[in-house]
Amino acid sequence: MIKVASYNIRKGIGADRRRNPDRILDVLREVDADIIALQEADRRFGEREGVLPLRLLDDHSDWKPIVYGMKARSMGWHGNTILVRKSTQVLDFEAIHLPSLEPRGAVMADLRTKAGVIRVVGMHLDLSGLWRRRQAAAILAHLASCLHRHPTVMMGDLNEWTRAAGCLKDFTRDFLVAETGPSFHAMRPIGRLDRIMVSPELRIGACGVHATAASRRASDHLPIWATIGPR
Repeated sequence: MIKVASYNIRKGIGADRRRNPDRILDVLREVDADIIALQEADRRFGEREGVLPLRLLDDHSDWKPIVYGMKARSMGWHGNTILVRKSTQVLDFEAIHLPSLEPRGAVMADLRTKAGVIRVVGMHLDLSGLWRRRQAAAILAHLASCLHRHPTVMMGDLNEWTRAAGCLKDFTRDFLVAETGPSFHAMRPIGRLDRIMVSPELRIGACGVHATAASRRASDHLPIWATIGPR
């Protein structure tokens, strides 16, 4: 089994409205997942600089980012990126273009892990339900078009409040959703906006929401996590 996590870090801006990448890294160390999908990992304007400096990750963590940067100083693709253990072999990675009114995207990586080769998709979907469904369809179509198939975990901020309709209804035709719990708003979580989903080749062990004093301060979302492995 390996541990995966998803975390919308809100560009590093915490409950005190201050940008603090060290605080985000403290929370990531608490979660201690093997694979982490990050959303809002870049600033929104200008050079879209990555929130977590590469030097900070190199010197003070066990992770390396898969850099999908749109610009030289960016880490993610429309703010989405994936962190993996420094020992993990990255076999392939690419950005997924999504239909949208506002800048949105998803990222994908094929990773060799102790649970085998796993395909990971990280995403941050639209606030509009209509566009979320279009984006879900684009992600599923992209996966279906891949030459090579691998057990797949998809995770991110779906912005979907209900599991019975919308994009989650589309995703759950082929994927199982981890029962992680509500993760938004961090100070008083009531919304299950963040989700982890796995293909039938994978099983979910333990899962949950990482709610600590540090995670409640660091972002407006709490991290979610799950242990997954082959069936």
